[in-house]
Amino acid sequence: MTRPIEAPRNARSRRTRTAVLAATRAILEEEGLEALTMSKVAERVGVSRRGLYLHFASRTELVTALFDYLAEEEGLYRSLDRVWDAPDSVAALREWARHLGRYHPRVLAVDQAVRRVRRHDDDAALHYERAVASQLEHCRRIAEWLEREERLAPPWTVDGATEMLWALISSDLVEALVVERRWSPGLLGDHLALMYERTFVRPR
Repeated sequence: MTRPIEAPRNARSRRTRTAVLAATRAILEEEGLEALTMSKVAERVGVSRRGLYLHFASRTELVTALFDYLAEEEGLYRSLDRVWDAPDSVAALREWARHLGRYHPRVLAVDQAVRRVRRHDDDAALHYERAVASQLEHCRRIAEWLEREERLAPPWTVDGATEMLWALISSDLVEALVVERRWSPGLLGDHLALMYERTFVRPR
Protein backbone atom coordinates (compact mmCIF):
# COMPACT_ATOMS: atom_id res chain seq x y z
CA MET A 1 0.00 0.00 0.00
CA THR A 2 1.17 3.56 -0.74
CA ARG A 3 2.94 5.20 2.20
CA PRO A 4 0.64 7.82 3.79
CA ILE A 5 1.58 11.46 3.89
CA GLU A 6 2.76 12.26 7.43
CA ALA A 7 1.92 15.94 7.09
CA PRO A 8 0.39 17.77 4.13
CA ARG A 9 3.19 19.48 2.25
CA ASN A 10 1.21 22.01 0.25
CA ALA A 11 -2.09 23.84 0.22
CA ARG A 12 -3.77 21.34 -2.09
CA SER A 13 -2.81 18.41 0.16
CA ARG A 14 -4.08 20.28 3.22
CA ARG A 15 -7.39 21.03 1.49
CA THR A 16 -7.80 17.40 0.48
CA ARG A 17 -7.02 16.16 3.97
CA THR A 18 -9.50 18.61 5.49
CA ALA A 19 -12.16 17.57 2.98
CA VAL A 20 -11.58 13.91 3.84
CA LEU A 21 -11.98 14.57 7.56
CA ALA A 22 -15.08 16.69 6.97
CA ALA A 23 -16.58 13.88 4.89
CA THR A 24 -15.73 11.37 7.61
CA ARG A 25 -17.50 13.51 10.18
CA ALA A 26 -20.55 13.89 7.94
CA ILE A 27 -20.84 10.14 7.37
CA LEU A 28 -20.61 9.47 11.11
CA GLU A 29 -23.26 12.08 11.90
CA GLU A 30 -25.63 10.99 9.12
CA GLU A 31 -25.18 7.21 8.99
CA GLY A 32 -23.10 6.13 11.97
CA LEU A 33 -19.61 4.74 12.26
CA GLU A 34 -20.72 1.33 11.05
CA ALA A 35 -21.33 2.91 7.62
CA LEU A 36 -17.84 4.41 7.39
CA THR A 37 -15.62 2.84 4.73
CA MET A 38 -12.63 4.19 2.86
CA SER A 39 -14.54 3.76 -0.41
CA LYS A 40 -17.49 5.81 0.86
CA VAL A 41 -15.21 8.62 2.05
CA ALA A 42 -13.31 8.68 -1.25
CA GLU A 43 -16.56 8.80 -3.21
CA ARG A 44 -17.95 11.65 -1.13
CA VAL A 45 -14.77 13.70 -1.45
CA GLY A 46 -14.38 12.93 -5.15
CA VAL A 47 -10.96 11.29 -4.99
CA SER A 48 -9.79 7.80 -5.81
CA ARG A 49 -9.19 5.25 -3.08
CA ARG A 50 -5.52 5.39 -4.00
CA GLY A 51 -5.59 9.17 -3.50
CA LEU A 52 -7.27 8.73 -0.12
CA TYR A 53 -4.60 6.26 1.00
CA LEU A 54 -1.96 8.90 0.32
CA HIS A 55 -3.39 10.76 3.31
CA PHE A 56 -4.67 7.95 5.54
CA ALA A 57 -3.26 4.44 5.40
CA SER A 58 -6.31 2.85 7.00
CA ARG A 59 -9.77 3.43 8.43
CA THR A 60 -8.15 3.30 11.88
CA GLU A 61 -5.80 6.15 11.03
CA LEU A 62 -8.70 8.16 9.60
CA VAL A 63 -10.88 7.75 12.68
CA THR A 64 -7.93 8.55 14.94
CA ALA A 65 -7.26 11.79 13.03
CA LEU A 66 -10.89 12.78 13.48
CA PHE A 67 -10.28 13.52 17.18
CA ASP A 68 -7.80 16.30 16.41
CA TYR A 69 -9.89 17.57 13.50
CA LEU A 70 -12.98 17.98 15.68
CA ALA A 71 -10.95 19.63 18.43
CA GLU A 72 -9.57 22.19 15.98
CA GLU A 73 -12.83 22.80 14.11
CA GLU A 74 -14.95 23.23 17.22
CA GLY A 75 -12.48 25.20 19.31
CA LEU A 76 -11.72 22.65 22.03
CA TYR A 77 -8.39 24.14 23.06
CA ARG A 78 -9.62 27.75 23.04
CA SER A 79 -12.51 26.70 25.24
CA LEU A 80 -10.23 24.80 27.63
CA ASP A 81 -7.88 27.78 27.87
CA ARG A 82 -10.69 29.65 29.61
CA VAL A 83 -10.80 26.90 32.24
CA TRP A 84 -7.08 26.85 32.94
CA ASP A 85 -6.78 30.64 32.89
CA ALA A 86 -9.28 30.90 35.77
CA PRO A 87 -7.90 32.67 38.87
CA ASP A 88 -8.74 29.86 41.30
CA SER A 89 -10.10 26.33 41.47
CA VAL A 90 -13.74 27.27 42.05
CA ALA A 91 -13.73 29.62 39.08
CA ALA A 92 -12.09 26.85 37.04
CA LEU A 93 -14.84 24.42 38.04
CA ARG A 94 -17.50 26.90 36.95
CA GLU A 95 -15.70 27.49 33.66
CA TRP A 96 -15.35 23.73 33.13
CA ALA A 97 -19.12 23.45 33.35
CA ARG A 98 -19.52 26.25 30.81
CA HIS A 99 -16.94 24.56 28.59
CA LEU A 100 -19.13 21.45 28.55
CA GLY A 101 -22.06 23.61 27.49
CA ARG A 102 -20.01 25.31 24.77
CA TYR A 103 -18.23 22.34 23.29
CA HIS A 104 -20.09 19.09 23.75
CA PRO A 105 -23.32 19.94 21.92
CA ARG A 106 -21.16 20.62 18.84
CA VAL A 107 -19.70 17.12 18.80
CA LEU A 108 -22.74 15.28 20.16
CA ALA A 109 -23.61 13.39 16.97
CA VAL A 110 -20.07 12.07 16.50
CA ASP A 111 -19.79 11.14 20.17
CA GLN A 112 -23.05 9.20 20.02
CA ALA A 113 -21.99 7.42 16.82
CA VAL A 114 -18.73 6.33 18.44
CA ARG A 115 -20.29 5.25 21.72
CA ARG A 116 -22.95 3.19 19.97
CA VAL A 117 -20.45 0.82 18.34
CA ARG A 118 -17.32 1.10 20.48
CA ARG A 119 -17.72 -2.34 22.06
CA HIS A 120 -17.49 -4.13 18.71
CA ASP A 121 -15.64 -1.65 16.45
CA ASP A 122 -11.92 -1.38 17.19
CA ASP A 123 -11.60 2.03 15.52
CA ALA A 124 -14.46 3.41 17.59
CA ALA A 125 -12.88 1.93 20.71
CA LEU A 126 -9.58 3.70 20.02
CA HIS A 127 -11.33 7.04 19.44
CA TYR A 128 -13.39 6.57 22.61
CA GLU A 129 -10.39 5.60 24.73
CA ARG A 130 -8.45 8.65 23.58
CA ALA A 131 -11.37 10.94 24.38
CA VAL A 132 -11.88 9.36 27.81
CA ALA A 133 -8.18 9.66 28.69
CA SER A 134 -8.23 13.36 27.82
CA GLN A 135 -11.45 13.98 29.76
CA LEU A 136 -10.18 12.16 32.85
CA GLU A 137 -6.96 14.16 32.76
CA HIS A 138 -8.91 17.43 32.77
CA CYS A 139 -11.29 16.28 35.52
CA ARG A 140 -8.39 15.18 37.72
CA ARG A 141 -6.64 18.49 37.21
CA ILE A 142 -9.72 20.33 38.49
CA ALA A 143 -10.21 17.96 41.44
CA GLU A 144 -6.56 18.28 42.46
CA TRP A 145 -6.78 22.06 42.18
CA LEU A 146 -9.83 22.12 44.48
CA GLU A 147 -8.03 19.83 46.94
CA ARG A 148 -4.86 21.91 46.85
CA GLU A 149 -6.79 25.06 47.70
CA GLU A 150 -8.80 23.19 50.37
CA ARG A 151 -12.05 23.80 48.51
CA LEU A 152 -12.99 20.19 47.73
CA ALA A 153 -16.11 19.43 49.75
CA PRO A 154 -16.31 16.35 51.96
CA PRO A 155 -16.79 13.46 51.50
CA TRP A 156 -15.24 13.83 48.04
CA THR A 157 -11.74 12.57 47.41
CA VAL A 158 -9.69 13.57 44.38
CA ASP A 159 -10.34 10.17 42.81
CA GLY A 160 -14.06 10.25 43.52
CA ALA A 161 -14.51 13.82 42.27
CA THR A 162 -12.49 13.02 39.15
CA GLU A 163 -14.67 10.06 38.31
CA MET A 164 -17.95 11.86 39.01
CA LEU A 165 -16.95 14.90 36.97
CA TRP A 166 -16.03 12.56 34.12
CA ALA A 167 -19.31 10.64 34.36
CA LEU A 168 -21.20 13.93 34.12
CA ILE A 169 -19.71 14.50 30.65
CA SER A 170 -22.81 12.72 29.43
CA SER A 171 -24.08 12.66 25.86
CA ASP A 172 -27.45 11.52 27.18
CA LEU A 173 -27.63 14.59 29.42
CA VAL A 174 -26.68 16.93 26.56
CA GLU A 175 -29.19 15.33 24.21
CA ALA A 176 -31.97 15.43 26.79
CA LEU A 177 -31.51 19.09 27.67
CA VAL A 178 -30.17 20.72 24.49
CA VAL A 179 -31.87 18.62 21.82
CA GLU A 180 -35.08 17.45 23.46
CA ARG A 181 -35.78 20.25 25.96
CA ARG A 182 -34.17 22.92 23.78
CA TRP A 183 -31.89 24.45 26.38
CA SER A 184 -29.29 26.78 24.95
CA PRO A 185 -25.64 25.78 25.41
CA GLY A 186 -25.24 28.82 27.67
CA LEU A 187 -28.14 27.78 29.89
CA LEU A 188 -26.74 24.26 30.12
CA GLY A 189 -23.32 25.57 31.12
CA ASP A 190 -24.71 27.95 33.74
CA HIS A 191 -26.90 25.30 35.37
CA LEU A 192 -24.09 22.76 35.37
CA ALA A 193 -21.84 25.36 37.00
CA LEU A 194 -24.41 25.90 39.76
CA MET A 195 -24.84 22.16 40.33
CA TYR A 196 -21.09 21.48 40.32
CA GLU A 197 -20.34 24.26 42.78
CA ARG A 198 -23.00 23.10 45.22
CA THR A 199 -21.83 19.49 44.89
CA PHE A 200 -18.05 19.69 44.88
CA VAL A 201 -17.07 22.95 46.60
CA ARG A 202 -16.50 23.30 50.35
CA PRO A 203 -18.14 26.52 51.61
CA ARG A 204 -15.77 29.02 53.19
